[in-house]
Amino acid sequence: MEIAAVAHVLLSGLPSLTPFGAPSSPLPGPHLRPQQVRVIGVGLSDGSTETLADWTADETERRYRVTKVTAVMAELADATEARPGGDCVRCVALPDCTAVPRVPGLLGVDSTPRKRRSLSVSDLRAYKDCAERYHALRVLKLRDGRTENAAIRRGRAVDAWLNDRHAEPSRTSYRAVPLPEELPGLADSEQPEALAMLRRHRAHCPLDGLADHETVQPQRRIVAYDPQADVVLVADCDLVHTDRGGVVVRETKTTTSDYTDPGGLMRQYPQLALAVLLLEHGVLSGDTLRSRVELEVLRPDGVRLEMLDPHDPRTAARARAELRELAANWAADRVYRAAPAPRTDCGTCEVSRWCGTNRERSGTQRGAA
Repeated sequence: MEIAAVAHVLLSGLPSLTPFGAPSSPLPGPHLRPQQVRVIGVGLSDGSTETLADWTADETERRYRVTKVTAVMAELADATEARPGGDCVRCVALPDCTAVPRVPGLLGVDSTPRKRRSLSVSDLRAYKDCAERYHALRVLKLRDGRTENAAIRRGRAVDAWLNDRHAEPSRTSYRAVPLPEELPGLADSEQPEALAMLRRHRAHCPLDGLADHETVQPQRRIVAYDPQADVVLVADCDLVHTDRGGVVVRETKTTTSDYTDPGGLMRQYPQLALAVLLLEHGVLSGDTLRSRVELEVLRPDGVRLEMLDPHDPRTAARARAELRELAANWAADRVYRAAPAPRTDCGTCEVSRWCGTNRERSGTQRGAA
C-alpha cells in the first residue's frame, strides 16, 4: 500500500523545489501528466538499488484504488485515539498525556544529558554488550544485511506461531490443536528443534482453562514515561492477559541451553524486571496481589516455567536494582565508546565495518602478525 501511495503522489502531485522541512511551494505550470511512474529503493549502506514499482499511469491508478489508500489515509487523518509508542518522545503533549502512564524514577536514574529518548530493555542489553554496536544498530539504524543466525530464526518462527494461536478468538485448548508439520522461514535441519519446543509448550499454555471473559493480548506494547529520567520506556510483551482480577505478563524464550545466570532470572532476562515494576506501579491496572510475571523457557528436551510476584518487596527491590544498574551508564553516556563486553567477537558484528573499536582491534592484530 505504501508503494501505491508514493506512486500516486508522483502521478498526481505537482512538482516542487521546496527544501526539506519548508512549506510546500509548487512550481508554476502547466505540468504534463506522467505516463509512467517508477519508484526505486536505495540501500543506504551499500548503494544498491531495487525497482519497487514501474507502472503505467493507468496501472498506478488501479493499484491506488485496489489497495484503498484513500480510506486508510482518511482513517489516519480523522483518528483521535491515542496510541502510545516510541514516537511519544517527540510529542510536546507528553508531560500532560493521560494515555502514557507517568512513573517517576522507573529507571532509577536522573535526567540524561541528551534530549528525551525512547528506551527498551533490548536497547539496554545491546548497550551493555557493546555501546558502539548499540549506537549503530539502535540509534543510527545501520546494518550490513547479513543473515540472522539459526537461534534468532528459530525463536522468531516459534513466537510467530504461538502469537497466532494465542490471538485466535476461539481459544481452543492448545492440547487439542494439531501442531504444524513445519514452520516458515526455517531450513529443514532447523525444523525438529522448533517443533519440539511447540510440543513442550502444550503443558504450560497460559490460555488452557482461562475463562472466556478474560482479556488476552499477544505482543502487547506497553509504554510508560519516567519524567525523572525524561525517558519513554517501551516494552513489547509476548503475552498479557487478565486472570481473576489480576494481570499476567508472560515472556516466552527459546533456547537449546540449560544455562542459568548466577545473578538470577532478572539478571538473565531483564525484561522481567521491567514487567515487575510496571505491575507494581499499576501501569497495567489490575489487582497487584493477583498479578504476576511468568517466564516460560522452551527447549527441545524440556520446558521451564517461573513466576515472579510484583507485590513481594524483595522481588520489586531486586527489579529496581537490576534496571538501575543497566540504565545508569546508558543514561550518562555521550560518546558510546565503551569497550565491548568480554569475549565479544567483533568479527561477527553486523556493524563492524563502521566501528572504530573493530578497526583498532584489526590494526593491532595485523601489527602483531
